[in-house]
Amino acid sequence: MCIFIFTDRQERDEETNYNLYYFSDFERHNAEIAAFHLDRILGYRRIPPVAGRLVDVVKEIKDVTTDRKLARTFFASPVGNECFYGQCSYYCSTEHAVCGRPRDLEGSLAVMLPDLSLARRKTWRSPWRRSYSRSKLAKWETEPEYCSTVKKTPPYDKGTRLVDFIDMVILDFLMSNMDRHHYETFEKFVNNTFLLHLDNGRAFGRHSKDEPSILTPLKQCCRIRRSTWLRLRLLTLPQYRLSDVMRASLSRDPLHKVAPLLAEPHLTALDRRLKTVLGTVSRCQKEQKRNDNGEDVFYEDTASLKDVAAPSG
Repeated sequence: MCIFIFTDRQERDEETNYNLYYFSDFERHNAEIAAFHLDRILGYRRIPPVAGRLVDVVKEIKDVTTDRKLARTFFASPVGNECFYGQCSYYCSTEHAVCGRPRDLEGSLAVMLPDLSLARRKTWRSPWRRSYSRSKLAKWETEPEYCSTVKKTPPYDKGTRLVDFIDMVILDFLMSNMDRHHYETFEKFVNNTFLLHLDNGRAFGRHSKDEPSILTPLKQCCRIRRSTWLRLRLLTLPQYRLSDVMRASLSRDPLHKVAPLLAEPHLTALDRRLKTVLGTVSRCQKEQKRNDNGEDVFYEDTASLKDVAAPSG
């Protein structure tokens, strides 16, 4: 089973309006596709496969739907494009319709997870969840030692949950996703599981500005998998530069023939943000040496560091 996400509200080379709050941003199909590729390049593989598709609004949706409520939302725009707005809680009106050009519509096709009857999932509220208020700050924004409390709180007090979360934070910072208020895990495995990196449609909205607050968990906790750190360093080398690897990966998506999934400024931003992540880890290492508190920045998850090829320096 698969799920489609359609959008034409923002062009590839267009940035999100700076006057919009992160919770008012649009969902972008190309962001879902790019997030899948980035997640795979980072070695996480925690986003279900996503691919782009070009769909005929009339032939493949309007003419075959059996949903009467959906069928009633189709209309022709003033310039003759076929549009629909569907049924949902937000942005479902003629003012926020999705339109073909004139009938061709881009979308992302994502593999759905197993039915909940087969694989129950648990939803976790992010400890660094934003307040989603225009005036109120979250607790982590006012308490520099906030991570100390998180480290003592289940499930972050045992196992790999904290470094799993830091992995997700790095992914979100690289693609500038501020909308990570919850995450999911498979319930059956309790705390011996990985995080599911779902719902990435609000990523890649801005390329000219980075959002340092996304990295707050890494800055406050100063904890990261060594394997993640090694992968990030590898992606700074000229022959494995993140922007180049990402560009090559995205070029294999079916929608690439319509237009590149990410504009070049977004790819350039990936390299810039990667340097910021590694700089944050370096500062954590210096802080560790200065304080000599016995806490290591790196969570050792490599069988033998001698067998891992890593750049020097």
